[in-house]
Formats: sequence, structure tokens, C-alpha cells
Amino acid sequence: MEKFKEFGFVNTKEMFKKAYNGKYAVPAFNFVCLEQMLAIVEACMETDSPFILQSSANVRKYIGSTMVQRMAQACVETMEQNGKKIPMALNLDHGMAFEECKSCVDSGFSSVMIDGSALPYKKNIELTSKVVEYAHKYDVSVEGELGVLSGVEDGVIHKESQYTDPALVEDFVKSTGVDSLAISIGTSHGVVKIKLKKGDPFPELRFDILGEIEKRLPYFPIVLHGASAIMPEYVDMINQYGGKIENAQGIPESQIIQATKTAVCKINIASDGYIAATAAVRKVLMENPAVIDPRKYLSAAREEMRSLYIRKIRDIFGSAGKA
Repeated sequence: MEKFKEFGFVNTKEMFKKAYNGKYAVPAFNFVCLEQMLAIVEACMETDSPFILQSSANVRKYIGSTMVQRMAQACVETMEQNGKKIPMALNLDHGMAFEECKSCVDSGFSSVMIDGSALPYKKNIELTSKVVEYAHKYDVSVEGELGVLSGVEDGVIHKESQYTDPALVEDFVKSTGVDSLAISIGTSHGVVKIKLKKGDPFPELRFDILGEIEKRLPYFPIVLHGASAIMPEYVDMINQYGGKIENAQGIPESQIIQATKTAVCKINIASDGYIAATAAVRKVLMENPAVIDPRKYLSAAREEMRSLYIRKIRDIFGSAGKA
């Protein structure tokens, strides 16, 4: 039996097949702490949504690889205790090396992303193929990437974007055997997606590139990274209560909704959770300066993230009730 199945996780193959046919996207939520993980699980239980719990390499270093796996396993047990049987995958986000992906496969992850997008094309194929060959022995799904997203998020740093070249996608998928493909069409990591002058609209995502990729890869799952909306109310709250975030600009949610009606089967959200939590914590501490019990402000962060995730699932991704 594949190790991830012992823990109650699923890989992404059936998830993405259902999402593709149902024209919705599976939410892939990054977590960095217990409160964020609880917010994710509670939101998905309330909405009956399948989901992907994502850990970056930096998070595995921060709380320990064993703790990440045990916490994810506890998520499944929590759902079972609440009478819920919701498909959940545990995914490595932005794995940069074969050894890192191998470690996750061996420890019970059900999905890994290998990011060779900044490498020369042939090197990207070589690295991705090596990960696929190992992961598929254990029925673990693999996400590859073509094209480069700009921005900074959890150790992933790229100064400039490079759109995915549709002419390469067929060869890349065939040569590597990946199960899904992350592409670059204008989304970006971090809280500053693009610097705009006041009143200027956010540029349209390159749906023409996405459309061409769909033609070349029919029925193949596509992934969007860097899709956080960076909601102005959270930015304003952070700045109101002592923070300093400048030029914050997210992806318009109307464009993300449009993407869910295409071959996009997985959408990553990290920064939106971070700013919601930060806004809630700052507000509690500024309004209650004598508070020292972490539960007082961390519970506020958990609730704010839970509400955010529920709204994303119901109104943006369309995955509510798809468990």
C-alpha cells in the first residue's frame, strides 16, 4: 500500500478529473502554522469541498517535516470524527530539488510539485522526469511548471515573469509524464503582484495563452500559482493597526472565476491567508494591549482565515459541495 494512503490522503488524479469535467477548481491552500491548518480544514468541512493542503520547503524546515505530516494526518482524523469524508491531498509546493521531492514521497505526501521553471528547458525536463519516475512508483502525483512567475513568496523569488510558451507544453508533458502543469499567464507571487498607478485596472490575464495550451493539451489539468486577491480591506486593516504594506495589488477575483471555467483545475492561495491572519492579530493586539495569551489573537486569525477560505470556495473556486 502506498504510504500516503495509510494516512488517509489521496493523490490529485481523481480530484482533477472531476474538477475538469465539473468546471471548478480545487483550492490548494498553503499553511504555515496550526491555526492556518485548522482554518483550512474547518472551511472545507463546512463547504464540503475537496482540497489540497500545501507545505513549502521552508515550512517543513520551520516546523519539521515529521510535524507537517503528523498535522496533516490529524486533519483527516478530525474530518472523520466530524463524520466527514472529504478528499484531501498533501502537496509539496515548489520543490526545487529531487532529494526534497523524494523525501516528501517517502514521508507520505500524496503529491509533489517540482519547480524547474527557472532552469533551461532541457534541464527542467531532466529534473522533472527524474521526480516523476520516482513518485509514480508510489502513485504520488507530480506537478511540473513551465514559465516563470515573478514575485516573492515563502522562499520563491523571481524578479521577472516569463509567460509559458504554448509551443512547448505538449513536448514537456510527453517527455516528463507530469500529472498537471503550472503555467504563467500573468499571476504573481506575494502581495505586490504589479505596481499600478491609482485608478489603473489590473491587466487582463493572458487567457489567449491559456486557450492555446488547452488546445494543445486537451483534458489535461492546468494549475495557477500566485492567484491571491490581496483584498484591500485586509491591507487597510494592517496599515490602520500599525503595519506597513505599500503597493499591495492582487489578482481580480473576476479573472480567477473566469479561469475556473477553463482547464484550470487547481488554484494556489497563500498570501490571502497570510494577510487575513496578520490583519486580525494586529487589530486584537492594538485594541487589547494587555493581552498576553496567544489564544486570544491566534483564534481571531484562525476565524478570519476560515471566513476567507469559505468565501473563496463558495464564490470563487466553485468547489463547494464537490466532496
